[in-house]
Amino acid sequence: MPEGDSIEFLARYKNWLAVKKIHIDEKTAPEEIVLQLSSIRQSVDKKSFELLGIDLAKLDAYAAQLVSGKRKSYGSLAEVIQKLSGSDVKEVVNGSTGGRPELAEIASTYLLRKTVQGLMFDFDVNPEILQKAFPGLKVPKPPGRKPKA
Repeated sequence: MPEGDSIEFLARYKNWLAVKKIHIDEKTAPEEIVLQLSSIRQSVDKKSFELLGIDLAKLDAYAAQLVSGKRKSYGSLAEVIQKLSGSDVKEVVNGSTGGRPELAEIASTYLLRKTVQGLMFDFDVNPEILQKAFPGLKVPKPPGRKPKA
């Protein structure tokens, strides 16, 4: 790789700040690069739903209820997906949009994602999947307060 390759992501909006950086050289493993990219996507996805004003706590709780007691299997996945077509789901989704019907489809997308993830499946490469595949891969810790010595 040419010298000086990097991935740098900075987002600042109101009280949200996301900074993701990785400098890439010939020793950088492809999984480290993918880890950084998946971390950026994960941060942006979550914040996107929040910024639209969708009540994520309500949808998270409902998704947890739908998958409660279920094991990771395609049969469970089919059963839970079937439940997403019920009228009570529509009520929960509409209740999470703050009275904005134009957000219902977006809120439904979030609920589907959380439900599938609750059964330990996922749609995308994410840091958790990468760490299972590559146990030596370390997720960078965000900078913050360090305890006094």
